Amino acid sequence: MEEKSLIIIGAGRVAYKHVKACRTLKNALKLVAIVDTNNDAANKLIASSKLKYNNNIRVYNDYKTAIEELKPDIVAITLPSGLHYSVAKFALEHNCNLLLEKPMTMSSNESHELYDLSNSLNLKISMGHIYRYFPLVSLLQEDIKNGKFGTVTHGTITVRWGHNQAYYDSAAWRGTWKSDGGAMMNQTIHAIDLLIWLMNSDAVEATSLISKRTHNMEADDTGMAILRLESGALAQIEGTTSTSPKCQEASFNILCTDGVISLGLRKKIPFIKITNNDGKSLNGSYIMRQFKDGGIKSFTYALNPHTAIYADLVKKVGTNNQPIADGKAGYTSVDNLLGIYKSALLKRTISLPLDENFSSSDMSEYKF
Repeated sequence: MEEKSLIIIGAGRVAYKHVKACRTLKNALKLVAIVDTNNDAANKLIASSKLKYNNNIRVYNDYKTAIEELKPDIVAITLPSGLHYSVAKFALEHNCNLLLEKPMTMSSNESHELYDLSNSLNLKISMGHIYRYFPLVSLLQEDIKNGKFGTVTHGTITVRWGHNQAYYDSAAWRGTWKSDGGAMMNQTIHAIDLLIWLMNSDAVEATSLISKRTHNMEADDTGMAILRLESGALAQIEGTTSTSPKCQEASFNILCTDGVISLGLRKKIPFIKITNNDGKSLNGSYIMRQFKDGGIKSFTYALNPHTAIYADLVKKVGTNNQPIADGKAGYTSVDNLLGIYKSALLKRTISLPLDENFSSSDMSEYKF
């Protein structure tokens, strides 16, 4: 792979996963700058990278200056969600491909605009939807799509990604409708994206309820929803941050007429159970296929899925092929999530995709 230059904008917690990916992909990706209003945070991130050239990584306070001066191939945006749109638009307008953390934006119109802009400029948007990049997942998506498991009847996700109050108190933007959203938008959007992708059908209706049970914050810490898909299948969603931070879990079930797929993470440990209609395990055959197709590195990438995201993006830049989690995945997930929020706000079923703009800020009217 031809080496691509990278700027990371935002030196917060998730940015450390990005620099770790740079270290793993040292012959394909070169980190040239960190942008953050806090120089100490940027320098600490550079020091953590353990890259041989880290003395040459520049620090900027202003993302526009960094992009205009360095003209990177890729810009990674790891800022609070409410800042994604303006920074992403500027980067695209200056011929940069994007790795954009979830959610894509905080409004449906802005997400569509970024997607359309990237297409018009032949630039790539790769979303930080990490679950798509786990081992076996692409193989399962392909087989479900091709009918190996028969008809998809329904699917479920459970996201119990507990956070204590200190997490929300750590930054003024956390848990706000304008800049972050709640448990459904911040913690559950990864899982919604994966479930709908695996079920191979777009959502056409959303019905939901949200609540705030244990945290002092603006937005929801607990939510439940049902999506009706174009195929007629149903997707059931549970998302909360009110459970124990020591027992975080994200689990998925896809139920089909010819088999059942269960997978996820519990306490950071992955699990998977794939069975046919007779209850016979198919785990072994999928592991062998993954090893044959991607080698051992496709399994080691699971330790830091951002490595797989970057490897995929570097390979797709300048081609006609889209990243595994592309701009369409980004705006579709935002549409589905905002449809869930709008249903809770209006207390009725909402049609998808949204036919008029809706943003997380519109939820400020919601009364818990």
